[in-house]
Amino acid sequence: MAHTVEGRKKLLNRIRRIKGQIEALESVLQKESSDDCSAVLQQIASIRGAVGGLMMTVLEGHIREHIGAEKVSPDQRQADTEQVISVLRSYVK
Repeated sequence: MAHTVEGRKKLLNRIRRIKGQIEALESVLQKESSDDCSAVLQQIASIRGAVGGLMMTVLEGHIREHIGAEKVSPDQRQADTEQVISVLRSYVK
């Protein structure tokens, strides 16, 4: 997956931000006086959005490189299409 190698630094930065968001959520939940449910919900929504953005970035690169490239054979294009559909089905569950 050359697209993940080329964009590795950006992807790792996104992952580190997501990790920080998850650690912040964990910290809030570990506090015994955590009464602010709206802050917890907002943090969860932010994490979900960040993971969705990461997914879209990697998925776009995958589609462009493995499905949309002219050099890809029809059989390989079909196999990659099925793989993407499978991943998307499990992602949206």
